Amino acid sequence: MVRRVVIPLVAVLMSASGCGLFSGGHPPDQQPLERTTLRVGVGNVIDTAPLRLAIAEGRFKQAGLHIELVEQGQQNEGLAKLASGQLDIAFASDVAMFRASAGGAALQLQGEAYTSGSNTMALVTLPDSKYTEPAAKKAPSIAVNMLDDLGTLAARSTLATAGIDASKIKFSLRPFDQMPKSLKDADVDAAWMVEPFITKAEKELGARILADGARGATLEIPVSSYASSAMFAQANPRTLALFRKVLGQAQQHAADPAVVRAALPRLSDIDATTASLISLGTYPISLNGIRLQRVADLMHSSDALAGRFDVQSILPKADAP
Repeated sequence: MVRRVVIPLVAVLMSASGCGLFSGGHPPDQQPLERTTLRVGVGNVIDTAPLRLAIAEGRFKQAGLHIELVEQGQQNEGLAKLASGQLDIAFASDVAMFRASAGGAALQLQGEAYTSGSNTMALVTLPDSKYTEPAAKKAPSIAVNMLDDLGTLAARSTLATAGIDASKIKFSLRPFDQMPKSLKDADVDAAWMVEPFITKAEKELGARILADGARGATLEIPVSSYASSAMFAQANPRTLALFRKVLGQAQQHAADPAVVRAALPRLSDIDATTASLISLGTYPISLNGIRLQRVADLMHSSDALAGRFDVQSILPKADAP
């Protein structure tokens, strides 16, 4: 009679795992993160709402990452702090990112933040303005929050579509919250605004939209992204891969506009009524070089970049389409 030997299941599992079942070691495909804390710059609360909400809900903490948010006064400030090592990841418009990269800054994109939607950016005037059609003025003066950034790019594209010579547009630098006063004082003919400033101006001043800034060449165009320095990315690939993964999940959660509208009053000084009225764009769940290339190509065709910039060159290899 042949005796059957019963090997305890625990022994089998320990043997199969190299006696590491209870060792606390990391499996070969799950190496430890290079760091567990990231200092991330943030700006426009609508653009960055999914990231802020994910942190508030503990999504990054559950994944093993602690995110320290750093409010950026201006996006150029974030890119400067990135270069100096004060930030690990900065938030900025794609226009600013690509200009910096084309100028020699070694960056790597770590996620798209926001994509434009109908009336999420627009040329705005007051109700008593005589500027009632985009083509009504041959050399309009337009207020923008930054010179040579998304505002000027979108305004030129919008007005050029209406038949205006883009070279004759006069741009004036104004913070968003000062644009209504500039319109009242007739310092400018129109102001390029984004949400929530568009809705606030409509509610408080009866402002009207002269032209939707997200049409034609700027229809559903990428607006903003997150980036690290290339050196930081090379030294922390696993940490940043996890950041991109959780950010993607957060962006997917924000695909429901109701989620964002409900969160904005908790994340900012935007009141519930304004949050319910604002126009919202979309939140990409992953980096897409083809989509982002539209921005770089528009910059090139508008002479904002001297040469064509290849967006693929600053994408993590795993995220390149």
